Amino acid sequence: MRNTARLGTVMTLAANALCSLFIAGLIAHQAAAADRAPPWSTVSAPSPAPGATPAASSIETQRSAHHPRRSNFEKERPSRTARYIADWVVDSGDSVGMPFVIVDKMAAKVFVFDADGALRGAAPALLGLAHGDGSVPGIGDRPLSAIRPEERTTPAGRFVAALDHNSHGAEMLWVDYDTAISLHRVITSNPNERRAERLASPSPLDNRITFGCINVPAKFYDNIVSKAFTGTNGIVYVLPENTPAEEFFASSYDVGERSRLQAR
Repeated sequence: MRNTARLGTVMTLAANALCSLFIAGLIAHQAAAADRAPPWSTVSAPSPAPGATPAASSIETQRSAHHPRRSNFEKERPSRTARYIADWVVDSGDSVGMPFVIVDKMAAKVFVFDADGALRGAAPALLGLAHGDGSVPGIGDRPLSAIRPEERTTPAGRFVAALDHNSHGAEMLWVDYDTAISLHRVITSNPNERRAERLASPSPLDNRITFGCINVPAKFYDNIVSKAFTGTNGIVYVLPENTPAEEFFASSYDVGERSRLQAR
């Protein structure tokens, strides 16, 4: 019995020794593998399913994240400034989901867009007699007879506009209440002013005649302006004529250039 017990003890010691040698070898192998591994963790992406398009890397996704949005002038040929501002409005969402109007004073033309930047219509416009981008303080509280010719400007700027009615019950689009500027049907009560003829003229040089309000053809107002602003406010952008639009609208940017810079 003692011999048998002694033999069992010997075998147990031998087994423990072999186990220790195996564990030591495994630890050494793992340590060597760790030394050969790169100093960063790598995770293999799962293979795409047959016929599936591999997903773009995060860097590629970031580079292509901004897809520039532009206005659609249809067949109209706007000035560079009008297109610049309209594209910025659409791409930046500056009109906050509302229809908007571009009043190009230099070209004496009005462009009406829906909230997505699709052109609803364009027409010539009559504007303030005097050139300038501002208004005389308090001019909205003065009677028309007290406004001198050099004060009859159509102020430039970004205005929140809404439909309303004047004292005679005629509908108009209020552009700036403080300066009493509105966009409305052309007024032809004074034949000496030849407002209808001025609108029909191909030149913008004879379109400066009003006290500051923006006159458009009656049909254009009824079919385009009124319908675009019924049940909603909107934004009217009156472009400057004495200051570059890029400076006047300080937050504006060139949509194409911004897209190129973000793609780098």
